Amino acid sequence: MNKIFPQGDVTHNAAAGTKARPGGEATCGPCCSRRGACLSAFLLFLMAMLAALITLVTIVGLPSRTSGAQACVTLTNRTGFLCGDLRSCISASQVCDGLRTCPHGDDEDESLCRDVPQNLPSFLVARCGDLASWIYSDQKCDGINNCGDCSDELSPVTACPPCDAGWWRCSPTFFKYCSCIPRTLCQDHVQHCSDWSDEYSCPRP
Repeated sequence: MNKIFPQGDVTHNAAAGTKARPGGEATCGPCCSRRGACLSAFLLFLMAMLAALITLVTIVGLPSRTSGAQACVTLTNRTGFLCGDLRSCISASQVCDGLRTCPHGDDEDESLCRDVPQNLPSFLVARCGDLASWIYSDQKCDGINNCGDCSDELSPVTACPPCDAGWWRCSPTFFKYCSCIPRTLCQDHVQHCSDWSDEYSCPRP
């Protein structure tokens, strides 16, 4: 003889999640508990990672925007600064000069110009004989006494190539030049070389 269980027992067992419903449908019992535990553990892991990231940023600081700055070579074969558009290459000395030269003005960005030269990428900076003094890297070996002691033009601090075709080699009388003068100054009836060679030997350009 088949035993008949009270309807209340079936309802109680279904609510407890320990029996399968007629038709084979499983009820949510321990399964839901495991899912809830997994979800809680995952959320705790995410919160821990976020806390660790905040702590790291607090200690180290946000990454500097200058870390992605790239060097390039200008049309005059000088060290340059590659603008954010990755196409425009401007001279090193045009960075932080108060004029927005890059299409989007990133050469005057505060992250670069707030504390010059400390915030400038190293490829933009050249040191003088007096290490407390500095110039832009494209001002080195340009024939002009940018450092004030000619250390940016003469060895042993700087090994510059000989004067090119546009310059005349001599000992200049003007503080502005170091070992060459522009040929445009030759035969202008003004002494620029200590031996007067700019007036008697140097051909006009």
